[in-house]
Amino acid sequence: MASDIERGREAGDIPGIAVAMNAVAIAFDDLTVLQDVDFQVEPGEFVCLLGPSGCGKSTLLAAIAGFVELAGGEVSCNGERVKGINPHAGVVFQSSEALFEWLTAEQNVAYGPRMHGRGKAESRRIATEFLSKVGLAPAAKRFPRELSGGMKQRVQIARVLANEPRLVLMDEPFGALDAQTRHVLQEELVRLWQRTGCSIVFVTHDIDESVILADRIVVMTAGPAARIKSVYTVDAPRPRSRHDVAELYDRIQEDIRVEVARSLLNQGLDIDAGVTGAAAS
Repeated sequence: MASDIERGREAGDIPGIAVAMNAVAIAFDDLTVLQDVDFQVEPGEFVCLLGPSGCGKSTLLAAIAGFVELAGGEVSCNGERVKGINPHAGVVFQSSEALFEWLTAEQNVAYGPRMHGRGKAESRRIATEFLSKVGLAPAAKRFPRELSGGMKQRVQIARVLANEPRLVLMDEPFGALDAQTRHVLQEELVRLWQRTGCSIVFVTHDIDESVILADRIVVMTAGPAARIKSVYTVDAPRPRSRHDVAELYDRIQEDIRVEVARSLLNQGLDIDAGVTGAAAS
C-alpha cells in the first residue's frame, strides 16, 4: 500500500490533498488553546493526532476545516490558504447529532451525492454501497431516532465518505463503538482510504488505534498553548497491530504519559514527582 501511494505522489495523480499548518495559533477570549503549531500532511497520507484531553486536537481539526478563526499563522491546502469553510474537506464529527433527523439513513448518505449533481438513482446506489461498508444496509430505511448512538455514528461516517472528499477530517469517529465494531470499521476505513487515495487527519485518544491506522502520528503537548511535541512515522506494513510496532508504541505511550501528567499538574492536581518523572520538570 505505502509503495502505491508513493508512486502515485511521484506521478502527481494522488487524489488526496496536501495540508500545511504554519505557526498556527488559536485563542478563545483570553485562553490560548494552540500556539505555534507546524505540521504538514502529504497528499494521500493518513495522519493521527494524539494528546491528552483538552490539548486542542479537535480545535486543530476545526482549524483545518475552516470552522474557527486563527489568532496567528495560516492553514493551506495545496498551497492555497484556507479562508472560511474548507471546500476540500469532509468532516466526521465526534457527535452523531450532525445527522438530519428528518431523513432516513439512506437519505442522509445520499444527500451529499445529490448536492454534487448525482441523479436520484445513482445517489441511492452510492448510499447503499457505503451503508453496506459500515454494516448498516439493513437499517437503510430507519430514521436517526431509531438507531443507537454507535449506529448513527456509522451513518455519519458513510455520509462523509460517500462524497469521496480529497481530505477527510475525523474526530474520534469510533469512540462510541464497541471494540469488535471498532476493529471492523478500522479495517474498512483503511480499505476505503487505499481505494480513494484521500488524505485523512484522524483525532484519537487510543494509541493502539493510531499505530494500526496511521502513516504518521503527531503527538501534542498538554494545553493551554499546546504545540506539537513529536512526530512518529509508522513503517510497518498493513494490516498491523501494536505487537508489530512494540518499540514505537512504548515511545508514544511514554510521550503521552508525560503530557497527561503535565495536564493534570496544570489543573492543580498534586502529583508525586517520582510518578510524573520528566513531567514535573
